[in-house]
Amino acid sequence: MALTVPPGLDALALLELGSVARGYRVLDWMVKEAPVTVVEANLVEPGKYLILFGGGVAEVEASFAQGVALAEGVLLDQLLLPFAHPRLWACLAGHESVGDPDCVGIVEGTGVAAVLAAADRSAKEAEVHLAGLRIAPGLGGKAYYVVTGAQNAVEAAVEAGRAVLGPKGRLLDTQVIPRAHAEFLPWVLRRAPFGGS
Repeated sequence: MALTVPPGLDALALLELGSVARGYRVLDWMVKEAPVTVVEANLVEPGKYLILFGGGVAEVEASFAQGVALAEGVLLDQLLLPFAHPRLWACLAGHESVGDPDCVGIVEGTGVAAVLAAADRSAKEAEVHLAGLRIAPGLGGKAYYVVTGAQNAVEAAVEAGRAVLGPKGRLLDTQVIPRAHAEFLPWVLRRAPFGGS
């Protein structure tokens, strides 16, 4: 089952914790702090707890600050996007576009928060379509996203993603695939985010 993302979420935030028990405490305090929508709060490999939430910018910022403070000592990574690209939410909800693209770009990183930030930057800085995103069991805590479009735009989007992930030491690999096989995107985007079917 794919994530259900309610409409009207302007800001996106994610906390990645190394403690499951602390993750539950942080989750409780964050939703008490401000009216935010928890999109996903779950375990991911290897033994991490992720909290993905959204809402109005001020509300998300308040809950995020509370969560960061309470997660001190076990906070592995964090992300706050006040105005997340709309396709980022759609991809998190499992809405993919497989079509017949001119070119496909894949950006793979070693941290969920960093990959979401890279996907947001790629979608905002290049004339591409964010086709899908994967955060799932079996990836060992890694994540990747897929962009499609004209080759020069895909190359620009991949470079934008590299610029986010590289300095953080989170870049694993990138690929640009011109004139991909007709069945290529369904292969790449086979499973829904967070291990849904």
